[in-house]
Amino acid sequence: MTDSTPRPDDTLAELRWPLRLTWAGLLAERLCRAFWPLASLVLMVVAALAFGAHDLLSQAAAVAIGGALLAALLGALAYGLRGFRRPGRAEALDRLDRSLPGRPISALSDIQAIGAGDPASEAVWRAHVTRMSARARAARAVAPDLRLSSRDPYGLRHVALIAFAVALIFGSFLRVASVADLGRGGPALASGPSWEGWIEPPAYTARPAIYLNDIAETRLAVPQGSRVTLRLYGKVGALDVTETVSGREPGAEGEAAVPAGTDAMAQSFEVIRDGQVGIDGNGGRSWQIVLSPDIRPEVRLTGEMEVTADGEMRQPFSASDDYGVTAGEARITLDPDRVSRRYGLAAEPDPRAPLVLDLPMPISGDRRQFTETLVENLSQHPWAGLPVRVELAVEDALGQRGVSAPAEMVLPGRRFFDPLARAIVEQRQALLWARSNAPEVAQILRAISYRPEQIFRSERAYLQLRVAIRRLERAAAALPPEAQTELAGALWDIAVLIEDGDLSDAAERLRRAQERLAEAMRNGASDAEIAQLMDELREATRDYMRQLAEQQQENGQQQAQNGETQEITGDQLQQMLDRLQQLMEEGRMAEAQQLLQMLQQMMENMQVTQGPGGDNPGQQAMEGLAETLRDQQGLSDDAFRDLQEQFNPGQQGQGEGGQGQRGEGQREQDGAGDGAGPGQGDRGGQQGLAERQEALRRELERQRQNLPGLGASPQSEGTREALDRAGRAMDKAERSLRDDDLAGALNDQAEAMEALREGMRNLGEALAQNRQRDGTDGQGMGRADAGGERRDPLGRAPGSTGQLGTEDSLLQGEDVYRRARDLLDEIRRRSGEQNRPDLELDYLRRLLERF
Repeated sequence: MTDSTPRPDDTLAELRWPLRLTWAGLLAERLCRAFWPLASLVLMVVAALAFGAHDLLSQAAAVAIGGALLAALLGALAYGLRGFRRPGRAEALDRLDRSLPGRPISALSDIQAIGAGDPASEAVWRAHVTRMSARARAARAVAPDLRLSSRDPYGLRHVALIAFAVALIFGSFLRVASVADLGRGGPALASGPSWEGWIEPPAYTARPAIYLNDIAETRLAVPQGSRVTLRLYGKVGALDVTETVSGREPGAEGEAAVPAGTDAMAQSFEVIRDGQVGIDGNGGRSWQIVLSPDIRPEVRLTGEMEVTADGEMRQPFSASDDYGVTAGEARITLDPDRVSRRYGLAAEPDPRAPLVLDLPMPISGDRRQFTETLVENLSQHPWAGLPVRVELAVEDALGQRGVSAPAEMVLPGRRFFDPLARAIVEQRQALLWARSNAPEVAQILRAISYRPEQIFRSERAYLQLRVAIRRLERAAAALPPEAQTELAGALWDIAVLIEDGDLSDAAERLRRAQERLAEAMRNGASDAEIAQLMDELREATRDYMRQLAEQQQENGQQQAQNGETQEITGDQLQQMLDRLQQLMEEGRMAEAQQLLQMLQQMMENMQVTQGPGGDNPGQQAMEGLAETLRDQQGLSDDAFRDLQEQFNPGQQGQGEGGQGQRGEGQREQDGAGDGAGPGQGDRGGQQGLAERQEALRRELERQRQNLPGLGASPQSEGTREALDRAGRAMDKAERSLRDDDLAGALNDQAEAMEALREGMRNLGEALAQNRQRDGTDGQGMGRADAGGERRDPLGRAPGSTGQLGTEDSLLQGEDVYRRARDLLDEIRRRSGEQNRPDLELDYLRRLLERF
């Protein structure tokens, strides 16, 4: 019987290549561990020589440093030789064996200890040896462990490798060979003197450097501000630099002096004029330098200034420069020759510095030529409404300034239509014009407030004015500048309070809107101001109609029984408002005033009619879902504000001024509406937001269970499915808020709002189908919504078929492109405020990249 047991020698013969590679890995490991200090030191020395470090040293310093480096190299070599041990074949075989399970290579050299004469034991032994041989044949070379972090904790080897790589890219290894010339007096004894030089344009030009050794041209055009660097190698005096472009003179002192002796071996100077640069001596060259001047930047106004109704000005301008504009400003100065010096402006004005505004610059893109818009609201400035001169100035990287031609204009400001508010603003301007006007201002303010019950609608405004008058009278003799500024601010707040009025009541808002529009028509206001006042009138009318309808529902239509009320539908009211705006746009102000008076009389003696469909369950369900959607949107806004506050505490109040205060006021109102106590009114914590989210989810569940019967239609099934998805998303948002995950909660809330919109859309379609099937046309419903109560979350009227949608555009009565430009300008302004959170800045930049 033939013995088929594998022999160890045959198996090892098949492992010769894995064994050799493993041995090579062991050798690499021990070389790296022993000689890494030597290799790092060599790489650092070569990198320093490639950059010409030895050229900057004197011969004595170079010899001293070279001796120290040589000693360090010998020490590193001795350290490596002492720690290095050449690996043997047995070590490589042992490493390869330890990488295999069961160490099969060692098992092949074993002999059977017991049972040598037993056939069964010998058969088992042969099977074991065969299995070990198969495992050994599957061996692969073991990868070496070249990690040196335990021996080099500071990563010095990486520093040396990076320096060597940089030297390969930017250095010159020809300089390494010149180190041998230090002991022989320089390269002149070997191959004669040499030189190298380059011209570096200013960084803002984005032009590449010119290496003089590689170009054949003798006439070079370089930008203004370029710097020439020349280095001479060899014996001192063998080569000499002559130039007429820097303005340096022999014998001068400081930077204007021409270096001599060893200092002349490395020269650097700036090009300030045309001239010649040359190297005299063996192998020298010369170049004619032509200076390319940096053109002064230009800026000019482009187009007429636009002024909004609240006094915000928008002045477009364009700027250009050959290499790019770096900054700009608008300088506004008073034009005293055109000021009408009468009344409060008759006194000698207090000295006041010109008003300087920073011009907006493009955030990205080319600044060599661009068009931007200066947006500012200077309504509270003392020169608002007075003739001024405006000059724009821009600056380039060289410091050159370009100034536009002076433009004469009247500094825009907010217009006040209330006579009392306008009178207070005029006296405020007189106070800011000169502090000597303080006694006269106090006297006039006391005169116009003599009978407060006849002219003041707000007791708060009257009391504030009385306090301001007393302060003026006490400090009239010597009014300090600080008090002047403080009193001017107080008078402005009083005028705004009188102009805007108390807007807490819908009837008061409607009356104020009608009076402001009538005053604007009498005073010849601009189209923009009239358009804004018309929007205020429409909004106030809708709020008044909604409030009136609610009151009539609570009182059981008792007002209609006295026979003194007048009925009007929402469509009729909208037609009257559209007609009023059309008359004003056509310039027919007399007819517009008559129509406005007619509208005022109708609104004073009016009731809102309710149609047969006004109280049906379907419409109630639609209104309930719309209210839930609005509440969810408000909750999402509060969560986003808290997320901003986490990234930059206190930023909202500082960065957005009144907006932050308005947001807090809105939160307080929301808390009051939800019945929160004093301890729950603060929505700053996530627990308060989570409780609000839980309440919204329960309300949605109640509304879903109380949906009216809509039949077995796809729209009704879609409604229930969408509301169910909205509830699940609200539940996830609640859990995220309790876990302090505001970002995740915002995503869940967005999903919930989208599902709510889809459910409302399906519900509207289902209601429309039911009305068509039942033969009702919904005309009565159109009358019941005279106040605009049934509006979708975007403020649009429902469609004619009763479904959630509309034939109206999103921007009713506005210029869509102008609104888009306004939004883009606001995004650009906010993205330039670096104190905003990084999350918000990244979102704003993505918006700019997309649009």
